[in-house]
Amino acid sequence: MFNIALNTFKEIVRNKFLYLILFFAFAFIAFSISLGKLTIWDDNKIIVDFGLAMIEIFWIIWVLFVWSQLLFKEVEWKTIFLILSKPIKRYEFILGKFLGFSATIFLIILFQSLLFLWILYLKDIEITKIIVVSLFFTYLKLEILLVLVFFFSSFMSNIMTILISLMVYLIGHSFSLLIDMALRLKNQVLLRTMEWLNVIFPPLEALNTKNFIWSPKYISNLFLAENTIYALVFVTILLYFTVLIFSRKEFE
Repeated sequence: MFNIALNTFKEIVRNKFLYLILFFAFAFIAFSISLGKLTIWDDNKIIVDFGLAMIEIFWIIWVLFVWSQLLFKEVEWKTIFLILSKPIKRYEFILGKFLGFSATIFLIILFQSLLFLWILYLKDIEITKIIVVSLFFTYLKLEILLVLVFFFSSFMSNIMTILISLMVYLIGHSFSLLIDMALRLKNQVLLRTMEWLNVIFPPLEALNTKNFIWSPKYISNLFLAENTIYALVFVTILLYFTVLIFSRKEFE
């Protein structure tokens, strides 16, 4: 399993598309400094919000378009038969791939976060606890997106995997708006449906703490711990079902 994780890590690092994404991500983080000076609003807020958004957006693109290609490429090129013909169990293949990809995301987001925090330090912007938490929660959201891609790719085509994963990711950020809409319409059926779906869908909205950076509201450690555990439990459960489906999948 760890050999698969290491090989996946090396394969991703050699991917030229990764460096293209990283180049633009770093460029846009740096661009946020100039953007802050060009606006009439608080330049500190622009720099922080824009930098955090760019880190997340570029990784969303990478997770959706690079990972979804990796598994399908192995199926398409028949290399998966060679891998599974070895004394490797299918769950080891999935877990190894997931760990390799997760390690890549973690290391590069760590590097990006240090660069981002360094820019904030140079701009004399206070590095608060909620900014650091937002960076960590961005990683958790990307892990959730990654496991969604894993799950859907185990029984869907490449294009459908990208579309459905992106749709779930966007809906997961929108439940407060949907519940508010149901309350305004005074539709109890819609309200109960949204509340149930909010439990089933990934807790992406709870992990979206960027809005609290400039808010006087206090974020408790309990809130942070609960949402971290919730995210990890969701990833674990969906990874379990991915392994279950992949173990029964027949390749032709």
